[in-house]
Amino acid sequence: MKNRRLCLAARPGSLVKTTDFKMETVELPQLKAGEFLVKTLFLSVAPVMKFYMLDGAGIENVMQIGDTMRGRGVGEVIESRHPDYQVGDIVQGKHGWQEYVICDGSPYHMMYKVRQRGLSFSTALGVLGMTGFTSYFGLYEVGELKAGENVLVSAATGGVGSNVGHLAKIKGARAIGLASTDDKCRLLTEKLGYVGAINYKKENVSERIDYFFPEGIDVYFDNVGAEILDIALTKLRRYARVVCCGRISQYKDLETAEYALNNWHFIYANCAKMKGFFIYDFEKDFPIAEKEMAQWIKEGKLTYQEDVLEGLENMPVALNRLFEHKNVGKQLVKIG
Repeated sequence: MKNRRLCLAARPGSLVKTTDFKMETVELPQLKAGEFLVKTLFLSVAPVMKFYMLDGAGIENVMQIGDTMRGRGVGEVIESRHPDYQVGDIVQGKHGWQEYVICDGSPYHMMYKVRQRGLSFSTALGVLGMTGFTSYFGLYEVGELKAGENVLVSAATGGVGSNVGHLAKIKGARAIGLASTDDKCRLLTEKLGYVGAINYKKENVSERIDYFFPEGIDVYFDNVGAEILDIALTKLRRYARVVCCGRISQYKDLETAEYALNNWHFIYANCAKMKGFFIYDFEKDFPIAEKEMAQWIKEGKLTYQEDVLEGLENMPVALNRLFEHKNVGKQLVKIG
């Protein structure tokens, strides 16, 4: 049986190139006792993947030239010699950029069985996977959201941000999202639960925040960092919380100078909190988040947005879409 995989061929620059990867076709070995074979259905992309290729992103070993590119996927067990995994099981975990993956159930692959809830299996990588869990725990646990509060979200049509509007609304809060086009802004208010939107490319962000939230922000869910974060810090209410989820504006390359915040003093001036988080610290509660969000989808309280390309060869294109602000919702690639 043949397996196609994309391997690291060169370190990327500001954007990844197809030549940074090499497509390989290899023979799959016979399964050993305790192993199972998974056919990949969908693969996920996230900004952090570029830094796996450069410096390990601070959470992984640096990838070596020739390694199969890292990444999460969802797939179907098609052969098993493992007592806990049966043919037909749907699992999500660290598949890598390849059509098949052999697992042994160890923590390395972080495989989770996917509950079949009548939704596309792609949701196991998006709203009902790590992306959705990041929205859920970032807003509710790190952001300590309360009913009646004001929430501002950057990169609001991205994989994480596209869930936050409805999650805020469900808890009785009001969310405003920032996006890069008028079409994306309409999507935020018409489908994704936001009560208003700001086109940061065209509008004065500071003035628009004042318009929507004249009394200030209670929770700022930050996915971009840099100048937008600096502006948001000047709009904090007393005891506000800043959720540091991502900083995609600073992710393009390692040589770009880090943006130096000018308005950090607004944090202590308002007795506010600014906190980052690692999603796997909430791992024991993933089933709670999945159950709640699946129920909200069923009830029509939570809608989700996916942006799907097709074909393993399009993984580099999908990754670049994040940095080019082209994705609308969770960026995925359909493999099987």
